[in-house]
Amino acid sequence: MIKRLTKHGNSLALVIDRAVLELLKIDKETPLEISTDGQSLVITPLRDTDQNVTFKEALESVNTRYGRALKRLAE
Repeated sequence: MIKRLTKHGNSLALVIDRAVLELLKIDKETPLEISTDGQSLVITPLRDTDQNVTFKEALESVNTRYGRALKRLAE
């Protein structure tokens, strides 16, 4: 598939076809990591792994339970 950039205000945009978005399960809320090796542009959707979800839940629980005490300790 060959694509061209389109003008979007003062920037350029790459429009991704709906079929590709659906194949990769990407929507407007999906965070994307953009990297390059100097010659190629790589766009990768970031996915929450089970480990990340578990960590976020545990962190939220600790902050809810001990947030004030941790804040006082930090001061």
